[in-house]
Amino acid sequence: MIWLQNYQPLSSALLSTLVAALPAAVLLLGMTLGRLRIHTAALTGLGVALAVAVFAYGMPVRLAWGAAGYGAAFGLFPIGWIILNVMFLYELTVRRGLMEVLRDSLARIAPDARVQLVLIAFSFGAFLEGMAGFGAPVAITGAILLQLGFSPLHASGLALIANTAPVAFGSLGIPITTLEQVAGLDAKLVSMMVGRQLPFFSLLMPVWILVAFCGWRRTREVLPVALAAGAAFAVPQFLVSNFHGPWLVDLVAGAASIVAVVLWLRVWRPKQCLVLRDGVLVEAAEGGGAPAAAGPQGPGEGVWLAWLPWLILTGFILAWGTPAVKGALDGLFSSSLTVGWLDGLVQRMPPVAAAGAAAEGAKWRLNLLSATGTGILAAALSAGLVMGFPLGRLVSVYLHTLWKVRLSLLTIGAMLALGNVTKFSGADATIGLALAGTGAFYPFFGTLLGWLGVALTGSDTASNVLFGSLQRITAEQTGISPILMGAANSSGGVMGKMVDAQSIVVASTATQSFGREAEILRFVLVHSLVLAGLIGLLVTLQAYVWPFRLMVPQG
Repeated sequence: MIWLQNYQPLSSALLSTLVAALPAAVLLLGMTLGRLRIHTAALTGLGVALAVAVFAYGMPVRLAWGAAGYGAAFGLFPIGWIILNVMFLYELTVRRGLMEVLRDSLARIAPDARVQLVLIAFSFGAFLEGMAGFGAPVAITGAILLQLGFSPLHASGLALIANTAPVAFGSLGIPITTLEQVAGLDAKLVSMMVGRQLPFFSLLMPVWILVAFCGWRRTREVLPVALAAGAAFAVPQFLVSNFHGPWLVDLVAGAASIVAVVLWLRVWRPKQCLVLRDGVLVEAAEGGGAPAAAGPQGPGEGVWLAWLPWLILTGFILAWGTPAVKGALDGLFSSSLTVGWLDGLVQRMPPVAAAGAAAEGAKWRLNLLSATGTGILAAALSAGLVMGFPLGRLVSVYLHTLWKVRLSLLTIGAMLALGNVTKFSGADATIGLALAGTGAFYPFFGTLLGWLGVALTGSDTASNVLFGSLQRITAEQTGISPILMGAANSSGGVMGKMVDAQSIVVASTATQSFGREAEILRFVLVHSLVLAGLIGLLVTLQAYVWPFRLMVPQG
């Protein structure tokens, strides 16, 4: 028998909203004020979410546990699978001594630590977002920044902040193509609209992370390269999203930004070169650059070997992302497991879903060969063999890595379980309806609804699944363009990426600072809220004010 969601289970919008917010509140307060370890906070939040679902919303116990199990499975695969294998590759490079050589090589390409931050966290991270997403860009860039001498807090927090503007077009445009599937909004029109919102922030983001790192005075000294990186990303982001579609935006724009920074450094250098010593910016000694790394130096075999694992990783992820390779691998093995105690047994109701909408599906796709994490594993094994590790040693390092990230995997599983219980119980929709029912302020708060979706689920794609139909229905009822609000859900959502617990766990794991998640959250929270508010303001102008209204495509 299908269970129908009820978005005011306590017969009061205010009380229902307060109860719906309890799991997220317990999670965040447990991490900050309660100083709980994040896996403990996540499990506590999950327990509260189950209690709210069963006792406040009247969700059958078997459905609530089914939603938790389904979410935990998705947390481990594909998300946890990506993190485990990225950390395996990282561990191999550390044991081979290549991260120090890589650090020294980057110091020669971009001696100034501020330029390194822009090149790695923003430009390279955006390129990776276009290929993989699901936390891989934060894990990889955070690990590299740590080796470049950034403190664990800065490596984590700045990688998270930088991983915002590309997210709406991440993983070959999946968030926007998914929005088309769930809400019936034309993906190309949404792509055009997002491409008329995020480029403003793409231009701003390199400057933003620099100010967050070293303040405005130090940022001004490297402002030319920050603007070059931002413009080289923002312009292709606009052009590709508007004249091609959402699929290749981040790949093209990220590559353009990397090339722009490298070429710019051939003709320009900051007057004062600053390097990191013990996590603190200091003026470089004559000759500049970071301290010499142990091991092979210069442009010879040692430096080439240090870059090779990351070049192999890029090649494998690019190949794994192509439809031909995915199709071939899925043809060899791919399975979709139906969660029998949940699939088709929960029905979203109007106005969150259109009347007559299909019941919520619960299928766990076990595309083990074509998954991005498997491509990363293949890259890590290939790189390990190139680095000279025997097969037995590779197995030993992998098992060590698995033990090292066990609590991170537990946390990610618990977080996705919490998010799915919230989704299937209807608690997320209760909060969403409260934001959507704000009258003339709906464009602003509708944008924050996208932020909330990503903050709860850790995924712009998941946020579009949760709130895409609600955005369309509410927009049509209020006379605002559904294309504008569908895009606002994605654009606003990207600023929630830096505060969701899943991403924070990924960052803390990559920077070897597991247990300091509350500190990372406090570092990024204000940035997340301010940037989300700025996007909400832009969407409000595009909804009501000429000439911003001319930016909304008609379809």
